[in-house]
Amino acid sequence: MTAEEEHEMTADGDAALLQRWNSTLLAARAGRGGPDPAPYGRNLLSRWSEPQRRYHTADHLRAVLDRIDELADQGGEGGELELVRLAAWFHDAVYRPDRSENEERSALLAEKALTEAGLTPHEVAEVARLVRLTTTHDPDPGDLNGEALCDADLAILATGPDTYRGYAEAVREEYAFVPDPAFREGRAAVLRQLLGLPRLFRTPYGAAAWEEKARENLERELKELTDMSGTG
Repeated sequence: MTAEEEHEMTADGDAALLQRWNSTLLAARAGRGGPDPAPYGRNLLSRWSEPQRRYHTADHLRAVLDRIDELADQGGEGGELELVRLAAWFHDAVYRPDRSENEERSALLAEKALTEAGLTPHEVAEVARLVRLTTTHDPDPGDLNGEALCDADLAILATGPDTYRGYAEAVREEYAFVPDPAFREGRAAVLRQLLGLPRLFRTPYGAAAWEEKARENLERELKELTDMSGTG
């Protein structure tokens, strides 16, 4: 593929994402007036395209939105589906691998932008809550919105071995500034935290379709990391 063809594909993908953003925000406003959604969407897309990103890119955003749609098709959507989709747009909108407060900064961005964009205080607060929830991916029982967003965000864990390996390699690239021993230790801690959850996926569909494969991938990666470091 030539550079020109790749650029055209990226532009087409961004245009399709922007259309999805516009439709989502307009649906969330439910006929209420407000500013043009497009500038907000373009700002978000520029954030998702920042050069420090390798995994947390527009491709990840698109995948999360697709998984939310898949959950909706299977009857596993959140109670306020458009707010779940908006939370997906914001959940990694602020992303710096060398900082630990990305989720909080992303939630604050959502609060500011969505208030300006015409959402109600309840809607803004719910989107921000969902964004903050992606810090732990551990929604309370009955939190339908949280279950849908967290399942969609974690669905990458349940992909085939090659796709999963590509995901893990992209995460490593984002943390290229961290020495190998420290990265292995930190990544292993993340994997153990996820494996320690009673369930990775909380929606009925996610639990049935993704849980087993995700745990296999996580356990395999954890074993590879601990084998390299010589620790158990």
